[in-house]
Amino acid sequence: MNQNKLLDIVNEALDENPSIFIVDLKISDANKISLILDGDNGISLKECIRINKFIEGSFDREEEDFSLEVSSPDIAEPLKNIRQYNKNIGRILKVKTENEKFEGTLEEVTEKHIHLKWKAREPKPIGKGKITVDKKATIAFSDIKQTKVKIIF
Repeated sequence: MNQNKLLDIVNEALDENPSIFIVDLKISDANKISLILDGDNGISLKECIRINKFIEGSFDREEEDFSLEVSSPDIAEPLKNIRQYNKNIGRILKVKTENEKFEGTLEEVTEKHIHLKWKAREPKPIGKGKITVDKKATIAFSDIKQTKVKIIF
């Protein structure tokens, strides 16, 4: 299976709905295609089926033998794409860097950074006890090892 040809076909299918984007595309040695898609406002089962049918109809089964799975990302999977960060503005993220772990609300996403905010309890500057303070962090994408959305029930 030619990955460039497959990518062109997937992009052609995505042209119909520009809010949908590729999160991951894998082709195994046995021609098992795994395509994970997301949307700026999520992705419906109907869209996954439409794109699956579009891809299936673009290949001749006599020439190409493959299996195809089109799905949305698992909620427990790490974020991989800047558009996934954008759609999660306002949600709590767990971010791991080489040396630190952060857990805070995603406030802003730029091309190079994310901005988190959270509240922390710290000792009072004078006297006993603790106070609640607002904390912020700007984290470069290049420093991020893993980011997951915190699941709250």
